Formats: sequence, C-alpha cells, structure tokens
Amino acid sequence: MGTLAAGRVADFVREELQASGVDAGLVVVHANCRAPPSSVVIANRRTGSRTILHSNRFITDDFSRCGVDASLVVRHAAGVTPCACCTLSLASGSRTVLLWDLDLPEILADDFSKVDLGPFRWIHWEGRNGDEQLRMIARVNEMNRRRDPGEAITVSVEIEKPEKLDTHQLIGHGDVVFISKDFAKHAGYNSAEAAVRGLYGRVKRGGVLVCAWGEQGAAATGPSGEVACSPAFPPPTLVDTLGAGDTFIAGVIAALSRGQSLQEALTFGCRVAGKKCGVQGYEGLGELC
Repeated sequence: MGTLAAGRVADFVREELQASGVDAGLVVVHANCRAPPSSVVIANRRTGSRTILHSNRFITDDFSRCGVDASLVVRHAAGVTPCACCTLSLASGSRTVLLWDLDLPEILADDFSKVDLGPFRWIHWEGRNGDEQLRMIARVNEMNRRRDPGEAITVSVEIEKPEKLDTHQLIGHGDVVFISKDFAKHAGYNSAEAAVRGLYGRVKRGGVLVCAWGEQGAAATGPSGEVACSPAFPPPTLVDTLGAGDTFIAGVIAALSRGQSLQEALTFGCRVAGKKCGVQGYEGLGELC
C-alpha cells in the first residue's frame, strides 16, 4: 500500500479497505500532511462573506522544503488541485491510480512566452499537449540560434503514452528523447535495445534516444550509433515504485548536464530509480547526486 494523509478522510479510507478484505496494515500515514489537496469554504450567512482555507498549501510547502523553485508555476484562480489515490502492490510493484482531475488547463505556449529563458540551460517537456509544446520548443530553438553553442538550452522530451497521438511528433524535436516501454511496444519493439535502434532514425540529427524497460533496465543511443545498456538495480525490499520512471529521467538528465557520458548517465539513472523503489516518496535521493 501507499500513503494517506492523517485525518478523518484517511481513517475512512482505511476502514473501507479493511471492510472489503484489503490488508491495510502497510499503509503509511504522514502526520505532516494534514488534509488532501482541497479547499474548505466558510460562509457567513448574514454578510455573505466567505473565507477560503486552502489545504493544498502543503504542496507548495513541500516544494520549498525540498528546494524546488516553483516561482514560475502558472496559477489559476478557478478550479481545484487534482488529487490522486494510489494503491501500490509490494508483491509485484504494480500500482492502481485513481485520479480526481477537474480538467485544469494544460500549459500553453502563451504561458511559456512570458518566461525569461535567460537563466535556463536545460528544459524538459513531458509529452502532454504536443502541438502547444512544439510552439514552446520553437521559441527555445529561436533563442539558441542567437546564442553561442556553449550557451544553448538543451531540450529533452518524454513520450510515454502511445494513445496521446499528438505527442508522437515530439520525437523529432528533442536533443534528448525519452520513450516509454509502452510506446516502444506500441511501435512493435520487444526490448529497449531494439527500440532505440529501430526508432533512432526519427530523432533529430545529433540527438540521443533513451528507453527504459522497468526491471530489465534501459538502453540508449546517440550519433555514434553505439547502444549503451544498463541493468536495473532493484532494492533489497520493494517499498514504493510510484514515480520510478520520472526519477530515472531526472537521473539521466542530471548526469548528462554534468557532462558525463551516455553510458554513465544511463547507469546513474537506473541506480537512482532503483534507490527510489526502496524508499517511500523521494526522501534522500538527492544524496546520490
């Protein structure tokens, strides 16, 4: 099982699981997370005034505690923060995610146009709204043409879900392209190595293609045509697999941005992902960097 926020909602969920015969003995209750991401509205019937208590403040507080700069996040006055309930299997590592999402808008190119790109050296896109993201990448490319090569912003993209057809076009627009196991299998490949060999022709000239394959590790290739491979590094005890793929990508990006080789970056990404699977959440992963 995964985690619950302390409080009545957590107690209700735990009781429902137990009533349904689900072993909830391994649920972790975080006392520092007092409520799910929602808002409580207190209305004054006499004056009509309202006080809104935003309990999703813990998200931004968590960013601050972990050293994540969220100052450029787009904030919307309307809508509710999405919330996900994740059920994890410690036996198999599989997870079931129940997402409560009120269709908050995706980031648009107009939002991105307001960001000062001067301080950036690497920008990563998770494939979501492909057409808009191509416009964002075009802005970066335009800036790079005016910069010295050593000052250029590296563009990386991730294509995860094969059903999101508008994201497939991103494969030709990243300096570093990450593809998922599901995307590779949808394209007809049965291993990470076969996928990077077969799909590399769709990557921009001089680019790098990376494919993770879960417990079988990962493979990558670049302009040289050589394929780098790394095994997975599973933890002694499986604790939490949620976010392992994102952690792998972060590890590879961190290593490449430091000037390490593709082989070194791939191995580092697999090691960080393995470490993540052995801990709850993401605590302590920064020590590996």
